[in-house]
Amino acid sequence: MYALVEILGRQYKAEEGKELTVDRLNMEEGSTYEIEKVLAVVDGENAKFGTPYVEGAKVTATVGPEFRGEKVKVYKFRRRKGYRRTQGHRETYSTITINTIVG
Repeated sequence: MYALVEILGRQYKAEEGKELTVDRLNMEEGSTYEIEKVLAVVDGENAKFGTPYVEGAKVTATVGPEFRGEKVKVYKFRRRKGYRRTQGHRETYSTITINTIVG
């Protein structure tokens, strides 16, 4: 059984017991996170698809530790103008563990 969920504007495939890496959630580690925006629930041959969300379906997850991703380098360049700019940043991500899928 799995569900397609929307977390902070991005879609993820959530399976019970699996760990997902999502954009930073502003929550404490160990707290429970309920996802109400469920796009689809698939259980073997049975599948429910929402328009846009499945009514009555929700996914509960436990928030894990936060970590920072790899550095992303941004390089701007204009040919023949002597213009060069380098900038970098690192995104912060959260891990969540899917506990239950109700649908």
